[in-house]
Parts: sequence; C-alpha cells; structure tokens
Amino acid sequence: MFIINLTYIKPLDEVDIHLEAHVKYLKEQYKEGNFIASGRKIPRDGGVILSKLDSKEKLEEVLAKDPFKLANVANYEIIEFIPSMTSDEYENLKSEISI
Repeated sequence: MFIINLTYIKPLDEVDIHLEAHVKYLKEQYKEGNFIASGRKIPRDGGVILSKLDSKEKLEEVLAKDPFKLANVANYEIIEFIPSMTSDEYENLKSEISI
C-alpha cells in the first residue's frame, strides 16, 4: 500500500487552474481501482492519496498522468507501507504478509 503526500510548490491560484482536471484524473483512477482514498490537507498546502497498487513503478506511471504533476504545481512523496493491523471495517486493506 502507498501513501502519496502531495505538497504544492506553486501558489493556490495557480494550483486551482488545474483543479478541475485533477479531480477528473482522480475519478478515473478510482474507476480503474488505482486509488482508495484522497483529499486535501489542512492547511491546504497539498493533498494525500492512498493507493493499493502492487508496485511503486506502476504507481509512478499513474501519477505521471496527474494534471498537477504535468503542470508542475506539486511535489509527490511516495511512502510504501504494509498494513498489518486495521479496524474491522478496513480488514480488506491488510497485507497477506504477517509481522
């Protein structure tokens, strides 16, 4: 599983120019099954995306198509982790690998 931490590197008015295209991109990635959650950070200096893609390389290919990436308005930090414990309602996120 991956946490993608987006940090804006341009002013919000420039980010907002690309927001509609970014939201369309996110909806496409949900439809493809690539993302499982996303949202703005507070304060609004970026966002967070959760992905359960099976490789960092595939995730990087998907992120390369993000309008925010194409417009160079955000930096992307990819954090990979193995969810070994969850609440009952998120049991499906746990990895098959045990600790």
